Amino acid sequence: MVSSMTGYAAVTRDLAQGTLTLELRSVNSRFLDLQFRIAEDLRTMEPALRELALTSVGRGKVDCRLTFTPAPLARGDASLNRETLARLARLSEIVRAAIPDIQSLRVADVLHWPGVIGDEAGGAEALREATLEAMRDALAELGAARSREGGKLAQMIRERIARMRARLAELAPLIPQAIAAYEEKLAAKLREALATAEEERIRQEIALFGVRIDVAEELSRLAAHLDEIDRVLTAGGSVGKRLDFLMQELNRETNTLGSKSVSKELSTTVLEFKVLIEQMREQVQNLE
Repeated sequence: MVSSMTGYAAVTRDLAQGTLTLELRSVNSRFLDLQFRIAEDLRTMEPALRELALTSVGRGKVDCRLTFTPAPLARGDASLNRETLARLARLSEIVRAAIPDIQSLRVADVLHWPGVIGDEAGGAEALREATLEAMRDALAELGAARSREGGKLAQMIRERIARMRARLAELAPLIPQAIAAYEEKLAAKLREALATAEEERIRQEIALFGVRIDVAEELSRLAAHLDEIDRVLTAGGSVGKRLDFLMQELNRETNTLGSKSVSKELSTTVLEFKVLIEQMREQVQNLE
């Protein structure tokens, strides 16, 4: 399957220490761009979270917001870690001795100090594991959301491909007739303008012009590019950059087709192709 670069996921975990909330938002980007906004208590988790994200997301701008709300002191399982509290008091005395006029710690500052409430080692490890688990679940949810949207985008692109193929099938039989009619019209104008020219010379000029306006090669290349787009979508994976290149090729062949147009039907088809290609190109920009 193919995936969109747009998605959202949110996971919440209620722990003894408090409530953990992790949000992932993903939007379009040329490359993979990971941005983290993490609560200060969990700042050391960023390398591990980044590593998990790198294994799950290939492209897009992904914003990760991780917040932690400590549990209220009224909860029955909340307790002070006296060892951490004593260590904090000693460090505070050392700092005050070095800087006498420094502001003292407030009770709220002490209670929010990492490890003061609850068992420092066990609580920190439990919080770490819960954070990693939340990140895995959020990445899975994000991947599912991106896949669902990617499937819809792929279907839309396939519908445009089908319309272009149908138009190519309708157009192919009309091209020889259009070229023949245009050559006959051109021959009449040449005979009128070059009354003294030899008939053989006129036929040579018309034949040379006919080669220049032949669009069989462009039609074949368009069909080949449409087949390749279908193959890439079926293969799945990271297809965005490949499809973006194919959109450029489709547009280039369509422009060449338009420059060789010798009939109203061909010109109308070229305009329709340009609209369909632009519609596909806009959606390809969303694919990973």
